[in-house]
Amino acid sequence: MTLSRQKELADFLRSRRERLTPKAVGLPPAGRRRTPGLRREEVAQLAGIGVDWYVRLEQGRSVSPSAATIDALARALKLSEIEQAHLRALAQAPDARLFTPETVPETLKAVVESLNQPAYVTGRLWDVLAWNAAAEDIFAFGRLAPGDRNTLITVLTKPRSRALFGEHWAEEARRMVAQFRASHDLWAGDPAFQALLARLREGCPDFAGWWDAHDVRAATAGRKRMTHPEKGALSLRYATFQSNDDPGLKLVIYC
Repeated sequence: MTLSRQKELADFLRSRRERLTPKAVGLPPAGRRRTPGLRREEVAQLAGIGVDWYVRLEQGRSVSPSAATIDALARALKLSEIEQAHLRALAQAPDARLFTPETVPETLKAVVESLNQPAYVTGRLWDVLAWNAAAEDIFAFGRLAPGDRNTLITVLTKPRSRALFGEHWAEEARRMVAQFRASHDLWAGDPAFQALLARLREGCPDFAGWWDAHDVRAATAGRKRMTHPEKGALSLRYATFQSNDDPGLKLVIYC
């Protein structure tokens, strides 16, 4: 496991431990606590593992937890299904390759362009790699510099997108950050992902707090409410689809 992956695993465990109370896990109160959440020894006790070993995990030191240990920690920390899947992924050996921008197959581009509904394709870094005219009418990706065509950069740092989402902006931005967290941690330490995080920290004052909360959410279908300067109030349902050509490519369609 790389040092970056070890740190993300440690930070995730710590964040989940600190949000729990003794009462929530069936432990008796143990007097005044200087810090929020459970103590490390309490998590180790609940998971049935050694305290020293758990401390090593939270310190980001080089350890290799078994699948059984990961599952025990997930139960002890009362992780959701998506959080448990994320914990398992963090504990696995990472892909040693560096990130390289994806290429959208011509057939997929043609499908996107043929749709009447707004649609676009994103990659692992959430760069917008292809989009159609209907998506351009709403999101104006073509008006952005190539280096800014990234859904996180657009929504979190661009005044136009903030105005587009209006009162729903913070909810939408935080949802995106939690979903990206699941992708990022598998590429922790990669220069491209580090550069993106640096831009988000610099361009969005709220980002650091959301990121440090280490919330993780699954990519699900939903609805976005926007106020377009020309089209007025919009309430669009959306769904995402993974490409068979490259699992890193996601097709997003609105209706």
